[in-house]
Amino acid sequence: MQQPLKFHFQMNKTTILLAEDEPALGQIIKESLETREFNVLLCENGKKALKIYREQQPELLVLDVMMPIKDGFTLAKEIRKENTKIPILFLTSKSQVQDVVEGFSVGGNDYLKKPFSMEELIVRINNLLNRIKVQQNAEALLIGNYIFNFTKQTLQFKKNEIIQLTHREAHLLFHLINSKNKVLDRSLILKKLWGDDDFFNARSMDVFISKLRKKLKRDTTIQIINVRGFGYKMVY
Repeated sequence: MQQPLKFHFQMNKTTILLAEDEPALGQIIKESLETREFNVLLCENGKKALKIYREQQPELLVLDVMMPIKDGFTLAKEIRKENTKIPILFLTSKSQVQDVVEGFSVGGNDYLKKPFSMEELIVRINNLLNRIKVQQNAEALLIGNYIFNFTKQTLQFKKNEIIQLTHREAHLLFHLINSKNKVLDRSLILKKLWGDDDFFNARSMDVFISKLRKKLKRDTTIQIINVRGFGYKMVY
Protein backbone atom coordinates (compact mmCIF):
# COMPACT_ATOMS: atom_id res chain seq x y z
CA MET A 1 0.00 0.00 0.00
CA GLN A 2 1.31 3.43 -0.94
CA GLN A 3 2.14 5.48 2.13
CA PRO A 4 0.57 8.96 2.34
CA LEU A 5 2.87 11.92 1.90
CA LYS A 6 3.85 13.56 5.17
CA PHE A 7 4.49 17.26 5.56
CA HIS A 8 5.91 18.98 8.61
CA PHE A 9 4.64 22.53 8.98
CA GLN A 10 5.28 25.45 11.26
CA MET A 11 2.15 26.89 12.80
CA ASN A 12 0.76 30.30 11.80
CA LYS A 13 2.34 30.15 8.34
CA THR A 14 0.26 30.30 5.17
CA THR A 15 0.21 26.93 3.40
CA ILE A 16 0.55 26.98 -0.40
CA LEU A 17 -0.07 24.05 -2.71
CA LEU A 18 2.40 24.24 -5.62
CA ALA A 19 1.73 21.97 -8.61
CA GLU A 20 4.68 22.09 -11.02
CA ASP A 21 5.92 19.24 -13.24
CA GLU A 22 9.40 20.67 -13.83
CA PRO A 23 11.35 19.28 -10.83
CA ALA A 24 14.10 21.91 -10.82
CA LEU A 25 11.71 24.85 -11.14
CA GLY A 26 9.35 23.38 -8.57
CA GLN A 27 12.15 23.02 -6.04
CA ILE A 28 13.42 26.57 -6.66
CA ILE A 29 9.94 28.01 -6.13
CA LYS A 30 9.38 25.87 -3.04
CA GLU A 31 12.65 26.91 -1.41
CA SER A 32 12.14 30.57 -2.30
CA LEU A 33 8.65 30.63 -0.79
CA GLU A 34 9.83 28.84 2.34
CA THR A 35 12.44 31.55 2.90
CA ARG A 36 9.50 34.00 2.90
CA GLU A 37 7.76 32.15 5.74
CA PHE A 38 5.33 30.04 3.68
CA ASN A 39 4.64 26.33 4.08
CA VAL A 40 4.78 24.69 0.64
CA LEU A 41 3.22 21.42 -0.59
CA LEU A 42 4.98 20.50 -3.86
CA CYS A 43 3.31 18.09 -6.32
CA GLU A 44 4.47 17.13 -9.81
CA ASN A 45 1.08 16.52 -11.43
CA GLY A 46 -2.55 17.58 -11.15
CA LYS A 47 -3.88 14.24 -9.92
CA LYS A 48 -1.56 14.19 -6.93
CA ALA A 49 -2.22 17.89 -6.31
CA LEU A 50 -5.97 17.27 -6.03
CA LYS A 51 -5.36 14.49 -3.50
CA ILE A 52 -3.04 16.65 -1.40
CA TYR A 53 -5.45 19.60 -1.63
CA ARG A 54 -8.24 17.49 -0.13
CA GLU A 55 -6.01 16.08 2.60
CA GLN A 56 -4.16 19.23 3.63
CA GLN A 57 -6.60 22.08 2.81
CA PRO A 58 -4.00 24.74 1.80
CA GLU A 59 -4.82 28.44 1.77
CA LEU A 60 -3.59 29.26 -1.75
CA LEU A 61 -2.89 27.33 -4.97
CA VAL A 62 -0.07 27.95 -7.46
CA LEU A 63 -0.78 25.72 -10.47
CA ASP A 64 1.26 25.10 -13.59
CA VAL A 65 -1.10 24.92 -16.58
CA MET A 66 0.72 22.25 -18.63
CA MET A 67 1.02 19.19 -16.37
CA PRO A 68 0.79 15.45 -17.03
CA ILE A 69 -2.20 13.32 -15.95
CA LYS A 70 -4.31 16.37 -15.05
CA ASP A 71 -3.56 19.89 -16.34
CA GLY A 72 -3.88 23.05 -14.25
CA PHE A 73 -7.13 24.27 -15.82
CA THR A 74 -8.85 20.92 -15.24
CA LEU A 75 -7.54 20.80 -11.68
CA ALA A 76 -8.82 24.33 -10.99
CA LYS A 77 -12.29 23.43 -12.33
CA GLU A 78 -12.51 20.45 -9.98
CA ILE A 79 -11.33 22.42 -6.96
CA ARG A 80 -13.73 25.28 -7.70
CA LYS A 81 -16.63 22.82 -7.36
CA GLU A 82 -15.53 22.29 -3.75
CA ASN A 83 -14.14 25.70 -2.87
CA THR A 84 -15.14 28.95 -4.57
CA LYS A 85 -12.94 31.21 -2.45
CA ILE A 86 -9.41 29.77 -2.33
CA PRO A 87 -7.03 31.95 -4.41
CA ILE A 88 -5.63 30.30 -7.54
CA LEU A 89 -2.58 31.59 -9.42
CA PHE A 90 -1.65 29.96 -12.74
CA LEU A 91 1.93 29.58 -13.99
CA THR A 92 2.28 29.05 -17.71
CA SER A 93 4.40 29.49 -20.80
CA LYS A 94 1.19 30.05 -22.80
CA SER A 95 0.52 33.70 -23.54
CA GLN A 96 -2.34 33.78 -26.03
CA VAL A 97 -5.31 35.94 -25.00
CA GLN A 98 -7.66 32.95 -25.17
CA ASP A 99 -5.44 31.08 -22.70
CA VAL A 100 -5.58 33.98 -20.26
CA VAL A 101 -9.36 34.18 -20.66
CA GLU A 102 -9.69 30.44 -20.08
CA GLY A 103 -7.58 30.72 -16.95
CA PHE A 104 -9.94 33.30 -15.47
CA SER A 105 -13.06 31.50 -16.70
CA VAL A 106 -12.16 28.29 -14.83
CA GLY A 107 -11.75 30.22 -11.59
CA GLY A 108 -8.21 31.58 -11.62
CA ASN A 109 -7.47 34.79 -9.74
CA ASP A 110 -4.13 35.63 -11.35
CA TYR A 111 -1.91 34.50 -14.22
CA LEU A 112 1.91 34.63 -14.34
CA LYS A 113 3.80 33.91 -17.55
CA LYS A 114 7.07 31.98 -17.54
CA PRO A 115 9.85 32.95 -17.17
CA PHE A 116 9.15 35.11 -14.13
CA SER A 117 11.09 36.52 -11.19
CA MET A 118 10.55 35.11 -7.73
CA GLU A 119 9.95 38.62 -6.46
CA GLU A 120 7.03 39.07 -8.84
CA LEU A 121 5.56 35.70 -7.81
CA ILE A 122 5.80 36.59 -4.13
CA VAL A 123 4.20 40.01 -4.69
CA ARG A 124 1.31 38.40 -6.56
CA ILE A 125 0.84 35.77 -3.85
CA ASN A 126 0.75 38.43 -1.15
CA ASN A 127 -1.73 40.50 -3.17
CA LEU A 128 -4.07 37.51 -3.46
CA LEU A 129 -3.81 36.78 0.26
CA ASN A 130 -4.50 40.42 1.10
CA ARG A 131 -7.51 40.40 -1.23
CA ILE A 132 -8.94 37.40 0.61
CA LYS A 133 -8.51 39.17 3.94
CA VAL A 134 -10.44 42.13 2.58
CA GLN A 135 -13.15 39.83 1.23
CA GLN A 136 -13.45 38.05 4.59
CA ASN A 137 -14.16 41.39 6.21
CA ALA A 138 -16.43 42.55 3.40
CA GLU A 139 -19.67 42.00 5.32
CA ALA A 140 -19.34 45.49 6.82
CA LEU A 141 -17.19 47.62 4.53
CA LEU A 142 -17.67 51.35 5.03
CA ILE A 143 -17.62 53.44 1.84
CA GLY A 144 -18.07 57.04 2.87
CA ASN A 145 -21.59 57.12 4.32
CA TYR A 146 -22.52 53.75 2.81
CA ILE A 147 -22.19 50.27 4.28
CA PHE A 148 -21.38 47.67 1.64
CA ASN A 149 -22.19 44.04 2.38
CA PHE A 150 -20.47 41.95 -0.26
CA THR A 151 -21.96 38.64 0.89
CA LYS A 152 -25.55 39.93 0.83
CA GLN A 153 -24.83 42.17 -2.18
CA THR A 154 -26.35 45.26 -0.57
CA LEU A 155 -25.61 48.94 -0.04
CA GLN A 156 -27.04 50.90 2.87
CA PHE A 157 -26.86 54.68 3.15
CA LYS A 158 -26.46 55.59 6.84
CA LYS A 159 -29.54 54.03 8.48
CA ASN A 160 -31.81 54.45 5.48
CA GLU A 161 -33.20 51.82 3.14
CA ILE A 162 -31.09 48.98 1.81
CA ILE A 163 -30.21 49.04 -1.90
CA GLN A 164 -29.96 45.62 -3.53
CA LEU A 165 -27.07 45.08 -5.95
CA THR A 166 -26.84 42.54 -8.74
CA HIS A 167 -24.14 39.86 -8.55
CA ARG A 168 -21.97 41.66 -11.11
CA GLU A 169 -22.49 45.09 -9.52
CA ALA A 170 -21.35 43.70 -6.15
CA HIS A 171 -18.24 42.11 -7.63
CA LEU A 172 -17.36 45.19 -9.65
CA LEU A 173 -17.80 47.41 -6.58
CA PHE A 174 -15.68 45.04 -4.50
CA HIS A 175 -12.82 45.28 -7.00
CA LEU A 176 -13.11 49.08 -7.14
CA ILE A 177 -12.93 49.25 -3.33
CA ASN A 178 -10.02 46.82 -3.26
CA SER A 179 -8.16 49.17 -5.66
CA LYS A 180 -9.21 52.35 -3.82
CA ASN A 181 -7.32 55.43 -5.09
CA LYS A 182 -5.63 53.25 -7.74
CA VAL A 183 -6.60 52.57 -11.33
CA LEU A 184 -8.55 49.34 -11.77
CA ASP A 185 -7.26 47.88 -15.03
CA ARG A 186 -10.13 47.83 -17.52
CA SER A 187 -8.95 44.84 -19.56
CA LEU A 188 -8.15 42.71 -16.51
CA ILE A 189 -11.51 43.25 -14.81
CA LEU A 190 -13.39 42.64 -18.06
CA LYS A 191 -11.66 39.28 -18.49
CA LYS A 192 -12.30 38.40 -14.87
CA LEU A 193 -15.99 39.37 -14.62
CA TRP A 194 -17.15 39.22 -18.27
CA GLY A 195 -14.76 36.60 -19.65
CA ASP A 196 -13.49 38.79 -22.50
CA ASP A 197 -12.43 42.41 -22.99
CA ASP A 198 -14.11 42.92 -26.37
CA PHE A 199 -16.02 46.08 -27.36
CA PHE A 200 -19.48 44.84 -26.38
CA ASN A 201 -18.39 43.72 -22.90
CA ALA A 202 -16.60 47.03 -22.43
CA ARG A 203 -19.83 48.90 -23.20
CA SER A 204 -21.68 46.62 -20.78
CA MET A 205 -19.15 47.44 -18.07
CA ASP A 206 -19.65 51.17 -18.71
CA VAL A 207 -23.37 50.66 -18.05
CA PHE A 208 -22.64 48.91 -14.75
CA ILE A 209 -20.28 51.71 -13.71
CA SER A 210 -23.07 54.22 -14.40
CA LYS A 211 -25.48 52.17 -12.28
CA LEU A 212 -23.01 52.10 -9.39
CA ARG A 213 -22.50 55.87 -9.62
CA LYS A 214 -26.27 56.40 -9.33
CA LYS A 215 -26.52 54.08 -6.33
CA LEU A 216 -23.66 55.91 -4.60
CA LYS A 217 -24.77 59.45 -5.51
CA ARG A 218 -26.09 60.34 -2.02
CA ASP A 219 -22.51 60.70 -0.81
CA THR A 220 -20.87 63.33 -3.02
CA THR A 221 -17.39 62.51 -1.64
CA ILE A 222 -17.47 59.17 -3.48
CA GLN A 223 -16.31 59.26 -7.09
CA ILE A 224 -15.73 56.58 -9.72
CA ILE A 225 -13.37 58.30 -12.14
CA ASN A 226 -12.93 57.20 -15.74
CA VAL A 227 -9.17 57.08 -16.48
CA ARG A 228 -9.26 57.18 -20.26
CA GLY A 229 -7.43 54.29 -21.91
CA PHE A 230 -6.68 52.53 -18.61
CA GLY A 231 -9.76 51.88 -16.49
CA TYR A 232 -11.55 53.29 -13.45
CA LYS A 233 -10.46 54.70 -10.11
CA MET A 234 -12.64 54.89 -7.00
CA VAL A 235 -11.93 57.81 -4.70
CA TYR A 236 -13.55 58.56 -1.33
